[in-house]
Amino acid sequence: MNTNSSSLDKNVNSYDYHLPESYIAQTPVTPRDHSRLLVVDSPTTHQHQHFYDLPQWLNSGDLLILNNTKVIPARLYGHKTTGAAVEVLLLEEKEQNCWLALVKPGKRLQVGAKIQFSSRFSENELLQATIIEKDETRGGRLLKFDLPEDTPLMSILDKYGEIPFPPYVTDTEANPEQYQTVFAEKSGAVAAPTAGLHFTDELLGRLAEKGINQAQVTLHVGMGTFRPVEVETITDHKMHEEWIDVSEETMAKIRETKAQGGRVIAVGTTVVRALEGAVAAQGDLKGFCGKTDLFICPGYSLQVVDGLITNFHLPRSSLLMLVSAFVGRERLLSLYESAIAHQYRFYSFGDAMLILDNT
Repeated sequence: MNTNSSSLDKNVNSYDYHLPESYIAQTPVTPRDHSRLLVVDSPTTHQHQHFYDLPQWLNSGDLLILNNTKVIPARLYGHKTTGAAVEVLLLEEKEQNCWLALVKPGKRLQVGAKIQFSSRFSENELLQATIIEKDETRGGRLLKFDLPEDTPLMSILDKYGEIPFPPYVTDTEANPEQYQTVFAEKSGAVAAPTAGLHFTDELLGRLAEKGINQAQVTLHVGMGTFRPVEVETITDHKMHEEWIDVSEETMAKIRETKAQGGRVIAVGTTVVRALEGAVAAQGDLKGFCGKTDLFICPGYSLQVVDGLITNFHLPRSSLLMLVSAFVGRERLLSLYESAIAHQYRFYSFGDAMLILDNT
C-alpha cells in the first residue's frame, strides 16, 4: 500500500479531474455484476475486466467485508401550512422522532414553521413536523415529528418518503431496489454503499464456493459522503461523523484471516472507514460500536484493510482522497484517465475498481 505523501497530496486542487457529463451513470447495468471492473493488480499494471470476473482475482482464505446498511426513504415532499411546497431530506435521528434534515426552500423555513406530509397511499393520512432549531454548520433544520412516543418515524416512513438518489442522478430509469445492495439489512443510510451494488446472490455464492469468506459491518452512509472538501489544505478538513458497528465476530474473522495469511478486502470506502475507525478508537482489532470522524488520505497507514473494491468518485471528495491512500494520488488519477479513455461509467450507478494488496 502507498503510505508516502507529498505537498501536492495535501492540496485540494490536486484532487481535481475533468469528467464529461455523459460519463456520469444515470441507470445501473443489469444484471448488477455485468458492470466493468478495473483491476489494479500491481504497482505498474491494471486490467480491464467485468465484475463477474471478481472470483478469479481473489484467493481462498481471503475475507470480503460488506456494509449491510440499508437506505431509508429519507426524501419527503410536503407543504407549509400556508400551502408552499417543501422538500425534506432526513439525515440523522437525534432523539425519538426528532431528525436533522436538509430543507428546501431553506430561507422560508424558520424555527416554528410547521410542515405537513401526505401519505403516498392516502391524501387524508397526514404527518406533521415542526422546525424546532437551525443547524448552522450544515444549513439544515431540526424537525420534531408529531407522533406518539410508541410510534417511531422509521416504522411509518415507507408511507411518506422516497429513496433518495444522489444529486448527480437526474435522468434515471432505476427503481429504488436498484439502489439497495442484495445484502442490505439494517436501515439507517441516506445513501447507498455503492461498491456493494455490483454483487448478486449468485456471485456471492461463487465467491463462497471458492473459499472466499464474508463478514459484515454497518456504517449508515450520510449525505456528507457527496460533499467536496472545501479547505485548501486537506489535512485541515473536518470529517463528518458517521455511526459504525463492527462486531467482535467480524473482528475475530479478520484476526483469523490475517493469522492464516489471507487478505482483508473492503467492499467500499465505507467499510474501510468502519474498520480503520474501529481500530483507531480501540487501538487494536476488537469490536466497536460508536461514531468515527476518521479522515483517511495519503500518508495514512492502513491498519486493517489489504485490498479495496470501490466505485469511481467525485473530484475533490474525501472518498477520492481515501482511495489515494491505497495507490497514491498520481497513480489514482492516471487510473481515472484510463477509465475515462475506455469509457467507464462513473459514480454511484457506475463501474468499479479492485485494488489488491500487492500495489
